[in-house]
Amino acid sequence: MLKRLILITCFCCTLFPCLGQTPTGFEALFNGKDLTGWRGGDTYDHRKLLSLPQVEQEALIAKWNAKLIELGNAVPHWSVIDNELVNDGNGSYATTIKDYGNFELLLDWKIAKGTDSGIYLRGVPQVQIWDTSMPDPHGFGTAMGSGGLWNNELTSPGRNPLVHADKPLGEWNHYRILIVGSRVSVWLNDQLVVDHVVLENYYDKALPANKRLPIPARGPIELQTHGGRTWWRNLYIREIKSDEACEILASHGAAGFKSIFDGKTLSGWAGPLDVVSLKNNSIVWQLKKGGTIYWNHELKDFESRVNFKLPAGGNNGLAIRYPGTGDTAYVGMCELQVLDDNYEKVKGKIDPRQAHGSAYGMVAAARGYQNPIGEWNFQESKIIGSKITVELNGTVILNTDLSKVDMAEVLAHKKHPGKDRPTGFFGFAGHNDPVEFKDILIKPL
Repeated sequence: MLKRLILITCFCCTLFPCLGQTPTGFEALFNGKDLTGWRGGDTYDHRKLLSLPQVEQEALIAKWNAKLIELGNAVPHWSVIDNELVNDGNGSYATTIKDYGNFELLLDWKIAKGTDSGIYLRGVPQVQIWDTSMPDPHGFGTAMGSGGLWNNELTSPGRNPLVHADKPLGEWNHYRILIVGSRVSVWLNDQLVVDHVVLENYYDKALPANKRLPIPARGPIELQTHGGRTWWRNLYIREIKSDEACEILASHGAAGFKSIFDGKTLSGWAGPLDVVSLKNNSIVWQLKKGGTIYWNHELKDFESRVNFKLPAGGNNGLAIRYPGTGDTAYVGMCELQVLDDNYEKVKGKIDPRQAHGSAYGMVAAARGYQNPIGEWNFQESKIIGSKITVELNGTVILNTDLSKVDMAEVLAHKKHPGKDRPTGFFGFAGHNDPVEFKDILIKPL
């Protein structure tokens, strides 16, 4: 017998144990009885939702909730039948009340003939689900299989699944989805179909590339309704903490990187080395000391990887193509800021071009992707010619070309004579705070 769903419209919930055994370290998202812990949703930018006044937020969610259970043929769009969550293909999306950051998601799904569905991650579409035998007159790629990041740009690497791993129509399929930062990996029926691919921000597609933001650092999980009947069961989630996230990110794309710090000495480094100490395989900046230390090997194009940890209000920087003397923010190609994302709350107002990951004084990076103070962060920076890309904790926060910077508009109208330097050193530009660095790697290009 169909069960009317119980909807919880507040943002706090307690999940009852799910039928079957919850995997170790996971929590059940669906209790097998009702939609406790879920609300209605839609294709709607979660950051926009959070920016609304509370009254408007609640009104919009109430509207989605009404569509979640809106009767069609005397049956709710979402029902629980035999411990399975069933949707008739209509109504709003089943959306978690709780927002999630980095996580591992397990779930089973099956679909009716002709169904097209998907899973939104942090409110962003989507990991694709569809009937792979459907006619495809528009060339959407149904025959390639489910699991791809369908709303990424058509030409984006990794948009389509690596293999067709769907089971025959009407059989249960199993997803394992891992998201760290903006990077998504998907296993369909134990086959890898998406390998560490950036999930693009669907809501910013109409903006010029240099104006688009990454996906949110946190957001809900949504089960899409798209005109065809879907079944869901065994929904479990495991939130991933900072240390594990750094390990996951470091495990991808490591080929060609070379360690430039042995954890015990500063062999191969130059500059005022007395401004730092070595502790627990890390370079630790000494309080109230400044200056730039650098790896004494000149570089042209390269990638760097580094783990860093900040104190509250901490300030440091990555010296890029530094000549060996002077203020790297001006005489080097740039200083990529290493700064507490909540700097203003500790020490005072800053210009957006001084925020973490920014090309200091020239180009602002996206904010809000650091791990909490006292936890390690993983950052990869790529320098090719005049172009710089900075990926923090799995999210690209800066993608710029310094040759296109309007120097009349830079911070304080200061000149940057080193901006166009083709070569130089890589290092750290300290500013009196005990910032820590470890696992420092370089890959010449």
